[in-house]
Amino acid sequence: QVQLEESGGGMVQAGGSLSLSCAASGSISSRYVMGWFRQAPGKEREFVASFWRSDGGALYSDSAKGRFTISRDMSKNTVYLQMNSLKPEDTAIYYCALRDVGSRNWDYWGQGTQVTVSS
Repeated sequence: QVQLEESGGGMVQAGGSLSLSCAASGSISSRYVMGWFRQAPGKEREFVASFWRSDGGALYSDSAKGRFTISRDMSKNTVYLQMNSLKPEDTAIYYCALRDVGSRNWDYWGQGTQVTVSS
């Protein structure tokens, strides 16, 4: 089993920044990728950013491009999401996810961390 623990959520005013982190532990395969998703009230969960291969390469949603940056520390099995220029529409629960490189599905999910952006 794999456990994912997010941290760093909170409340910020529009235009501000927040940084999220997610640490993975447990039976992690040698080739995995991690990413971030979010779910706003009344909406479906949506993709935010992820790595698409174990040695790098980041993908972003259109809403995240230019404002959010995903990074990682492989030695700590940790992924980060730096969010700048936050907007009220970024308000959501942010989830960390992990999958094996060979898997088409995100197999493991964190419990989520709330991000609230006030106008």
